[in-house]
Amino acid sequence: MSAHYEPKGILGRMVHELEETFIAVILGAMTLITFINVVLRYGFNTGLIWGLEMTAFLFAWLVLFGVSYAVKVTAHLGVDAVINLFDRPVRKVLALIAAVVCIGYGLLLLKGAWDYWANFANLPQTTGRWFPLGFEEMKSSSYRSWYEVNDIPMPSWLTWIEPLINEGEAYEKIPRFIPYAMLPFGAVLLLFRLVQATVRIATDEADNLIVSHEAEDAVDDVRHMNYEE
Repeated sequence: MSAHYEPKGILGRMVHELEETFIAVILGAMTLITFINVVLRYGFNTGLIWGLEMTAFLFAWLVLFGVSYAVKVTAHLGVDAVINLFDRPVRKVLALIAAVVCIGYGLLLLKGAWDYWANFANLPQTTGRWFPLGFEEMKSSSYRSWYEVNDIPMPSWLTWIEPLINEGEAYEKIPRFIPYAMLPFGAVLLLFRLVQATVRIATDEADNLIVSHEAEDAVDDVRHMNYEE
């Protein structure tokens, strides 16, 4: 299946542009921070103390964006040897079953991501073991917004959040709920892409959620390269 993707609808185009823009910005920022740190370390015997932690956060964000992006372009790997033994109608049913299971997994992931992030954002976690049944009652002892990262300093343009979420107390480092916000956001994005993929399968715009015959495609690419030489 082709990895080419044409977004449909206003929401689809907005999410498409958001994904590709953020992925490009994150890659550029990681490269720039790493390059500056190398120059400072070997040229001036110093460095950005917060550079390594920032790069680690950016890489985690890139992975979370990449998971949903790979669903969009059907770049996730899978084994379809057994599925291809069946006729097309049966393959479609099996693909829809797999898609529904993935949506269930996406919902579980979203619940876990929200509950983990909410612990640092002074927000209530969800109740229920598997799926959210409501929100827990917040207590003052539940507040964790004062947790900070290890090295990244708090920029002055973010100090407006201190009276809103930290009772006016100043942050020395950025609060953890800021970089951790990517967890529920990435889970929502993944769920959105899984629902999109399920609709594409149901409307016969796609065959499955995975890359089909990736090995065969790679062999064909090599064969064409050899012929051109």
